[in-house]
Amino acid sequence: MRKPVSMGPAGRTAALTLLVVATVLVTVQGCTDLAEEPVSSITPDNFYQNEEEVIGGLASAYADLRGDGSLNAYYNVSEVSTDEIIVPTRGQDWFDNGRWLELHRQLWGANTTSGLDDMNRVWVDSFRGVARANVVLAALENVTVENQETIQAELRALRAMYYYFLMDMFGGVPIVTTPEIATRPRDSRADVFAFAEQELLAAREALPDQWPADMHGRFTKGAADALLASMYLNAEVFTGTVTADGLQRGQARWDDAIATVDRILNSGQYTLATNWRSNFTHDNHLSPENILVVKNMAADGLGLNFLMRALHYNQLSPTPWNGFATLAETYNAFDENDGRREIFLAGCQVNLETGQPVNDRAGQPLCFTPEIGDATDAREHEGVRIAKWPPDPNHFNEHHGNDFAYFRLSEMYLIKAEALNELGRTDEALELVNVLRARVFDPPEPVSAASQADAREIILNERLFELTAEAKRRQDLIRHGGYTQPWAFKDQREPYRVLMPIPQSQLDTNPMLEQNPGY
Repeated sequence: MRKPVSMGPAGRTAALTLLVVATVLVTVQGCTDLAEEPVSSITPDNFYQNEEEVIGGLASAYADLRGDGSLNAYYNVSEVSTDEIIVPTRGQDWFDNGRWLELHRQLWGANTTSGLDDMNRVWVDSFRGVARANVVLAALENVTVENQETIQAELRALRAMYYYFLMDMFGGVPIVTTPEIATRPRDSRADVFAFAEQELLAAREALPDQWPADMHGRFTKGAADALLASMYLNAEVFTGTVTADGLQRGQARWDDAIATVDRILNSGQYTLATNWRSNFTHDNHLSPENILVVKNMAADGLGLNFLMRALHYNQLSPTPWNGFATLAETYNAFDENDGRREIFLAGCQVNLETGQPVNDRAGQPLCFTPEIGDATDAREHEGVRIAKWPPDPNHFNEHHGNDFAYFRLSEMYLIKAEALNELGRTDEALELVNVLRARVFDPPEPVSAASQADAREIILNERLFELTAEAKRRQDLIRHGGYTQPWAFKDQREPYRVLMPIPQSQLDTNPMLEQNPGY
C-alpha cells in the first residue's frame, strides 16, 4: 500500500490553510472566459518559485469547487431542474426574476435568467478552475519543488473534474491545456470525455492512497477512480450525440465501471459508515465512506449553506431562507421504514437548535405539508424540506462545517450494481443494493426482481433514496430517459434539453463557439 505523501512544514501549513480558504491569487488565465485580457501580473514565469507558492496555486484550483464556485451552480442545475428539488415563489421571496421556476420547469434558454445565472456560472467557474490548474502546471515545467509529481497529478485530476462538469452540462467545449489567452472552437463531447479519462488515469498513478487528516479533501487514487467510475456509468450519454431530436447514445462502458469500482472496493481505504447519517453531520470528515469531498468550515464565507436554503425563517439563528423544498411525489416515494427518510422535515416543526416548537410568521404552529398548491405563490409552510446536512452546533451565521461529498462509497456500490444489471448479472447487482438497504432498514427489507428491467427500476429508485440532494438526479434521469418527462409543475419538454444551452454571454465573447442543438 502506498504511504500518504508527506510535506515539509511550510507546505503542510500552506496546504491546510489554503485548501480551505479561497486564495486571493488571480492568475493570468483566472478570468471569466478564455478571451479576456489578463488582469494580474502573476504569471508562471514570475511566481510559483517555491513550494509554498505552488501550494497556494494548487489551493486556487481547489477553490473553484467550493462555496459559490462550481459546487453551487452545478448543484443548483443538477437538482432544481429535476423532481428532487423545487424552489417555489413565496410571496416576495425566491422569485429572483423567475430564475428558480424556470430551472425547475426546464424553460431555460441561452439568454434567459437561469441561462445567464447558474448555467453561466458553471461555465465560468469550471473554466476558471481549468485556467488556474493550467497556470500552475505550466510553472511546474520550470521549477522543482517537493512532492512535485503528486501536485501535478492533483492539478490534472482537478482539471479533469472541471471538464467533467462542463461535459455533463454543455457537451463539447474547448479543451485548454496551456495558459495562453485565446479564443478556441469546441471540441466534441466524446473528445472531452477521452481527455478527462486520460488525465485521470495518468494522475491516479501519482496520487496517494490517502492524505493525513490535516489535508482532508485533497485528491486521492480513490477520488480519481470514483470520478472515472461515474464517467463510465454515464459513458453512453457522455460519448453520445445530442440533436434537436434528443440523445443518440454512444458506447457503453459497463465493464470499465465495474473494474474501476472494484479498485476502490479492494483498496482497503473505505468502508460503509455504520450510521448512514454520519456521512452528512458537521463532523462527517470522520466518515470512512466519503471518497471525494469539498471541505467546509464554520467560518465566514467558508461553510455549507444548503440547510439555510430549506429551513423556515424561525427554525435556526440567524434567519434561514425558507426556499428549497421537495415534491410530494418524491417524498412519498420513500418507504416509511427507510432510515434515509429522516432527511426530510415534514409535519409540525421545531427550532433545530433549541428543540422548541416554532410558529410561522402569522403566529400559527409551523407544520410542513408535502403538497404545494401553487408554485408561483406558495405558502410559507408548503413543501417538505430536505435537511440532509444537519446543523453544525458551531456554525458561523449561515456557514456550517459539514463537508459536501461528491462521491461516497455507497454510490460506488450502486454504480457497480447498475453495470452488473446491464450486463445481465441481475442477482449480483441486487446483492449490492441489499447491502445498502440493510443499514437503513430495521429489520432489513431486501429487494428482488423478476427481470432485468425490474432491477433497472429498482436501482434507479435506490439511487434516489440513497443520493437525494447530492447532485446526482439530473444525470440519473438523463441516463434512464426520464429527464424531460413531466412531473409536478413541469410539462413534457423537448428532448434536446438533456444538454444546457451555452450561455449567450459566452457566445458573444467567443465567436468560435457553436450553440447546442435546439437552442
